[in-house]
Amino acid sequence: MTKTAEQIAPVDSDTSAARSQRPNPTRRRRILLMTVAAATILGLVALLFGGVLLNPGAASGSEPTMTATQIIPLVILVVMFVVATKWPLNIGIMGLVASFGVGYFMLGMSDKEILEDFPASIVLTIIGVTYFFSMAQRNGTIDIIVQTCVRLVRGKTALLPWVFFLMAAALTALGTFSPAAVALLAPAALGLAYESRIHPVLMGAFVINGAHAGGFSPLSVAGVLVHDIALKNGFPVSQGALFTASFALNLILSALTIVLFALLGKLRDNHANEYAGLDATRVGRPKGQQIFTLALIAVILVCTLGFHMPIGFVALSAGLLLAFVNIKEHKTFIGGVSWSTVLLVAGMITYVSLLQHVGVIDTLAEQALALGAPLLIALVLCYVIGVGSAFASSTALLTAFIPLAGPLLATSSLSASGTVAALAIAATVVDVSPFSTDGALVVANARENDRQRVYKQLMMYAGAVVLAAPALAWALLVPTGIM
Repeated sequence: MTKTAEQIAPVDSDTSAARSQRPNPTRRRRILLMTVAAATILGLVALLFGGVLLNPGAASGSEPTMTATQIIPLVILVVMFVVATKWPLNIGIMGLVASFGVGYFMLGMSDKEILEDFPASIVLTIIGVTYFFSMAQRNGTIDIIVQTCVRLVRGKTALLPWVFFLMAAALTALGTFSPAAVALLAPAALGLAYESRIHPVLMGAFVINGAHAGGFSPLSVAGVLVHDIALKNGFPVSQGALFTASFALNLILSALTIVLFALLGKLRDNHANEYAGLDATRVGRPKGQQIFTLALIAVILVCTLGFHMPIGFVALSAGLLLAFVNIKEHKTFIGGVSWSTVLLVAGMITYVSLLQHVGVIDTLAEQALALGAPLLIALVLCYVIGVGSAFASSTALLTAFIPLAGPLLATSSLSASGTVAALAIAATVVDVSPFSTDGALVVANARENDRQRVYKQLMMYAGAVVLAAPALAWALLVPTGIM
């Protein structure tokens, strides 16, 4: 991987002065957290009572009301999101504990009944994909793919953001997690940005948008997750249409980002100081394990796309073959599995299944439908999931909100694929926030003496994305019915 050269730190007095001018990130995060929590509570209140306020005739008894057995698990869900936002706790673990508490003590369910909807196939997919690509990263195969693409645009610096957009999209489309793809590309992308005087926030945004553009391919964990959740709730969506919509929306968003930075006069970063340049070391032609890994990637593509084999088993099989080539490092490969994501998905899906079991999802959706404006409800859902994802886990919110759209789709003429795609895109494009993993990786790879500027400007850019992207996804996919 191309590496950036570290600059010499300024003198202590300058460092102290710079630190004294920094805003308190903890205070800012608390303010934003309270804003999100208030918006969530207001949204729930609107869904619960909006139909009665706007349509008093509906309150005569025909509209269902929520019971204590439904309200308590719903409040627990909101609390879990707030806790996971404020503290670095895995919301999946909280989901599993809450599933035990609600299922065993409130509903009198056995452990087998609580785990009846445990997402085994999705968990297997996450384990298989991350297991294989952790090995591909460690043996240098990903570095070869990245640097080969970078060499194709030597001298054409204006194309560099688009090159990294396409590389990130290719990585996630092949099954790499979005944070993993950003982590792989951000060092080289930010280094080339400083060398080419491209604004680092612009380059970081293109890397993240590219990762999200390919993030819903039929091979990706997120694409499989959304498809399986929608199918389980009775409104199957086209995986190809979901991938196409995600790619198109992120492509449009990237083009609008270019326009925004051009209007602000920030396409070229005149703030950048002298830069020491990139490490001249270049990865050579693939050899040995790298050739074998590239061949296995091709086999995975053929098996999953051509023969529709389950990617979890295929990736695990390919990973096992690759492990035999390097037995000594097998323990490090196991460590490359994204166990935190496994816990997150397993815990949230298990808990949301309990919400469905007690009728929370159906009751909320029926009360929302009492408003009589499905398009407006879809827009509100896009904004709620978008604002929440800027601070909390996009995957966790998708597992909670996609089932909520089920009754809405069943009683309206809205396109299932379009609505689900709008929700999925609204939940992921806002991950440019520096509070999200992707955004934090961009800030972390900025130059040390430029990190605070990148943090502030990336946060402003993320605010603009939160305001515009959910509406853009909704406007292009929901009312038009093109999917």
